[in-house]
Amino acid sequence: MKKIFVVAVMALMTLSASAQKIGRVSFSELVQLMPEADEARATLKIVSQNADEALQDIYQEYQNKMNQYQQKQASWTPAIKEAKERELMDMQNRLQENQQAFQAEIQQKQNELMEPIYKKAQDMVQKLAKEAGLTAVFDSSSALYFDEAAVIDLTPAARKALKIAEGRTLQSLNEELQAQAAAEQQKK
Repeated sequence: MKKIFVVAVMALMTLSASAQKIGRVSFSELVQLMPEADEARATLKIVSQNADEALQDIYQEYQNKMNQYQQKQASWTPAIKEAKERELMDMQNRLQENQQAFQAEIQQKQNELMEPIYKKAQDMVQKLAKEAGLTAVFDSSSALYFDEAAVIDLTPAARKALKIAEGRTLQSLNEELQAQAAAEQQKK
């Protein structure tokens, strides 16, 4: 009797497992290719450039003081020389502190900009999954195996719903970003 019960339970589990509909999506692709992500990258670029300019100003001031120190140190008294060395050390510490503060500010801004993008993509995937009657959706990048016949790919529907341009891929995005970086290098 016990064996029959175990076999019956296993048969029911197998039937219920096969009735589940599972989907997959390339979530990072969606997030990176969304138009909102392009806007976030542009904003972050401006924030980063502003931080770089501020750091460059501090660094230039430090370089000027260092050059002055190197040129005039032989003529200074030990007290003046020591004061100038402390001033240089203080400036160097200020430069490092500002660099760390700017990096933290950029990271915070990135999190602030990307949070609604992640949420929008996640909400869209959940909506599409519910509409398709899926019981689970896995990220393509973290799954080791998908039986293509048994899994529904939500990525194309999500791309369309999130207004990602047809034909735009991660490779084309990388090419765009590299072209932008090359154009900026030529301007300098």
